Amino acid sequence: MSGGSLDVSKAGNALWLVKVPKYVADKWDNAPGSLDVGKIKVTNTPGKRPDISLHLSEAVLCLEGEKNNEPIPKSFKLDVSHFTSQTMVALSEHRMSYNPDAVVQETDRLAILGKISQKLECRPIGDQVYMDLKKQAIRKAHIPTRQVQKLDKVVQNFKPISDHKHNIEYNEKKKSEGKKARDDKDAVMAMLFKAFEKHQYYNIKDLVTLTKQPVVYLKEILKEVCNYNLKHPHKNMWELKPEYRHYKEQEDNETN
Repeated sequence: MSGGSLDVSKAGNALWLVKVPKYVADKWDNAPGSLDVGKIKVTNTPGKRPDISLHLSEAVLCLEGEKNNEPIPKSFKLDVSHFTSQTMVALSEHRMSYNPDAVVQETDRLAILGKISQKLECRPIGDQVYMDLKKQAIRKAHIPTRQVQKLDKVVQNFKPISDHKHNIEYNEKKKSEGKKARDDKDAVMAMLFKAFEKHQYYNIKDLVTLTKQPVVYLKEILKEVCNYNLKHPHKNMWELKPEYRHYKEQEDNETN
């Protein structure tokens, strides 16, 4: 939240942070705000730690949960664990609705409800209701997620194929062309010089297409007459060495 104020008037309150089972949290999530969800009982015994227990109300037990409608235990024991190395507080945020008539909109309200003084873990008492609940949970865990279903009508499916159309076309083209035969070195160089008259830079793929020569053989010739660029803007492209550039003009001069 930005631009709002923080209410710290209740920051001195001591609060308990209680961890409850999921089936209890499910019931509480479905409870109306005015409903009494339960009571905490603290029994003090001299020389011993206080015995703290939680007892859910009958109204909560009758609520239908979204995930579980099985009967749940009514009474629970709260195990206390003190902690001093951490500082935890509970916050509440009240979002203000948009008012189209207001010149300045009210900001959301954020307040500190208190400081966590104790952590408690809610443990059910092992009565018959709890045992039945655990049995039901174990049965559900053993139900397979995938099950065999009987179909009443034919379902269209696609049979697997050994090869795809584009792969077959590529293999047929490769067979028809056969292996690239090595031409005479001078003939290949003549083709390269002619190609470089049109463009200064070529990549290896285009040169293979133009000369129809094996890549390894073509690279051997290219290393003799060309330079391979390793930097941008013509990275991974070939160009003629300086001594082979404008060779046509040199030949004309020698003839004259």
